[in-house]
Amino acid sequence: MQFDHESLELLVRVAVALGLGAAIGLERQWRSRMAGMRTNTLVAAGSALFVVLGGFSFGSEVADPTRVAAQVVSGIGFLGAGVIMREGLNVRGLNTAATLWCSAAVGSLAGAGLFLLALAGAFGVIATNTVLRPLTRALLRTRERASTESDEYTFEVVAGEKSEHIVRGLLVQSIANADMTLRAITASKSRQESVTLRAELAAPPGARVDVLERIVQRLGLDPKVRSVRWWNETGEEDA
Repeated sequence: MQFDHESLELLVRVAVALGLGAAIGLERQWRSRMAGMRTNTLVAAGSALFVVLGGFSFGSEVADPTRVAAQVVSGIGFLGAGVIMREGLNVRGLNTAATLWCSAAVGSLAGAGLFLLALAGAFGVIATNTVLRPLTRALLRTRERASTESDEYTFEVVAGEKSEHIVRGLLVQSIANADMTLRAITASKSRQESVTLRAELAAPPGARVDVLERIVQRLGLDPKVRSVRWWNETGEEDA
């Protein structure tokens, strides 16, 4: 093939693929990922070369660039699988593998002469790996806080000393049925042969008062219970 206008255009396509692949890999290299700048550049350039090969190297009668592009997609799948590692219950490298896959797509677009789409795709990949990164971390922190935060309540039950074990079991069962977490339960003897059981428990944020009241009513109906009350960490109390 002689060096003419068509050859220059094909060189430009490969050069654009190189540049966009390097731009995508720069972010990966900055974060010290396994597939960095060179890998993403080579993936984008190789994809562009294969597209050019399928579209211009076999003559117009048998050329089928879409078939070559389909083989590029499957080939990149094997390459991406090589950067995915499993450490215990955690899986690492999924984002890097997806970035390689996108680099191949950007290179294929550049090889097909769709420069605007290739540029938009590269910009989208870089924006996803940079702009969305702090957003996803913020969402994870919010979810972790929501799962760990809980309202603190304390139940205090006064019963006869001989009925301590029975009332203790009733208290634990009532809390479990209310879908609350019992953190600690203590007992202290008081006058008139009575014992005071104090249970510290955690409930989901915004626990309804009627749920707590049902526990009080259930405990209060037992003849072995002399008194029962609850309060939360803000000091709000219900007798």
